[in-house]
Amino acid sequence: MEEATAMEVEEPKSKKLGLKNSIQTNFGNDYVFQIVPKDDWSSMAVSLSTKAVKLYSPETGQFQGECKGHSDTINQISFSVSSSSSSPHVLHSCSSDGTIRAWDTRTFQQVLSLCLFFSFLSLYVSCISAGSSQEIFSFSFGGSNDNLLAAGAKSQILFWDWRNGKQVAGLEESHTEDVTQEAAPILVAFTQNVMHYFLLNPKVHFVPDNRNKLLSASVDGLMCIFNTDGDINDDDHLESVINVGTSIGKVGFFGETYKKLWCLTHIESLSIWDWKDARNEANLLEARSLASDSWALDHVDYFVDCHYPGEGESLWVIGGTNAGALGYFPVNYSGVGAIGSPEAILGGGHTGVVRSVLPVSSMKGGLAQSQGIFGWSGGEDGRLCCWLSDDSTEINRSWISSALVMKPSKARKKRRHNPY
Repeated sequence: MEEATAMEVEEPKSKKLGLKNSIQTNFGNDYVFQIVPKDDWSSMAVSLSTKAVKLYSPETGQFQGECKGHSDTINQISFSVSSSSSSPHVLHSCSSDGTIRAWDTRTFQQVLSLCLFFSFLSLYVSCISAGSSQEIFSFSFGGSNDNLLAAGAKSQILFWDWRNGKQVAGLEESHTEDVTQEAAPILVAFTQNVMHYFLLNPKVHFVPDNRNKLLSASVDGLMCIFNTDGDINDDDHLESVINVGTSIGKVGFFGETYKKLWCLTHIESLSIWDWKDARNEANLLEARSLASDSWALDHVDYFVDCHYPGEGESLWVIGGTNAGALGYFPVNYSGVGAIGSPEAILGGGHTGVVRSVLPVSSMKGGLAQSQGIFGWSGGEDGRLCCWLSDDSTEINRSWISSALVMKPSKARKKRRHNPY
């Protein structure tokens, strides 16, 4: 594969977004981990290193309430988004305390908690738990009938029918065949000799538009696609395996039919795949350097996420500096992989590493159109920042309200770390 390079483009004027306001979620050294929206954008949930989830209005930033109950780090949060869901106000969260919990965001009370004891599921009045030796790192709702809840635990992928709380399957090891090296990264092909690999801290995602397909990605560098129809097991339901070659941090689907898959690793490389053929389309091993060379600010230290607006084939990777600046870099994955000059720069809001970005600019109408709001971001400085996409000169100048923000009392280390 040809080596990825920086895009050969004219120097465009990157859009410098104005900071509408900034909210200090806590007054200690606490982090913002993740920001997710309710389906109708009437609320956004923010997971914190305090083991709590706070809810705010995406339009005004007004605090709405708090959900507390986890006893360890919250690893993922998500509102109910199933087309068959009758509870759009329900927020789900999973934690290293071994539980998946459901919260009614109208009352901020826990309504369900699933407690996992190794491979056995007990359904309590308000809690799923994995026991003290287990951790739940991710979860996803899907299946052909939208009845499955999949969870990535310490060394397993577990499946329940969320309608009755019964466990329907558990995958502890997946079977692939002899390894064939096509090019780096490695594609695992199928023959007749069986080998095993063990899952480590897997992340799970049901595929949009293919709800019976489940993707798992792990720190062992493997991405697996499972067919979840019928009786799920390792032998018959593993459809394909891709070896990225290094620990996987985040993955996501994009494209008109969600046929494409992006993968960010813990060494900040980026690769693009066609998951249906397990075919690599771009492999940007030096993605950070490519992004750094395309703007005039500090070196890009890390990637926060990738952004897909929900239509077309375009993809952006969001890069950040340890000082808190962010850039939206377009990714060209056709032919030689390339990263272009940032089309948006978010600066002047954060003072440390940013952990999560919630864009709202791709909405048709709503906040993006009526309020000129581009999105929200949160990070290791404990701040939530609201960014404006309006072109007026008044707000293109980044500003921060000292009345809303309390600066941290301690200087932060210039590296990413987990506070707990």
